[in-house]
Amino acid sequence: MAAQLDDLDRKILGTLQADAAQSLDEIAKKVGSSKTPVWNRIRKMREAGVIGQQTVLLDAEALGFEACFFVLIRTSAHEAGWQAKFLKALNERPEVMEAHRLAGDIDYILKVRVRTARAYDDFYQALISEVQIYNVTALLSMEEIKSTTMLPI
Repeated sequence: MAAQLDDLDRKILGTLQADAAQSLDEIAKKVGSSKTPVWNRIRKMREAGVIGQQTVLLDAEALGFEACFFVLIRTSAHEAGWQAKFLKALNERPEVMEAHRLAGDIDYILKVRVRTARAYDDFYQALISEVQIYNVTALLSMEEIKSTTMLPI
């Protein structure tokens, strides 16, 4: 069920999405309110699960992670035991930035960030040694055209 948000809540969320490191004073000023009501709304949105973990976005390429692969996985195994083993394997791999279970011909898609193509092969070999997979297709991203964490609130 979607949270009930008013215009001030949306302004606060937009301001936080742009820069969560801002001071409460800065946020209140930008949304046209005072600190106490803004703080109370932020607290309530955290409690409601609208605002989750706050973190810092790092530049992958600046840190040497120049290869981004989208990995399409098909499996012939769909039982709970296989899924648990697959989830465990993904959670143990810091290279996996995102993982989604899909509807359609492809069962899963992974976003994998590594330093080189050889590092991707190491990841791939380790994954298939732990979990039986029917088919894997890896697509190398040549250029990131758009990437955002901001929701259109």
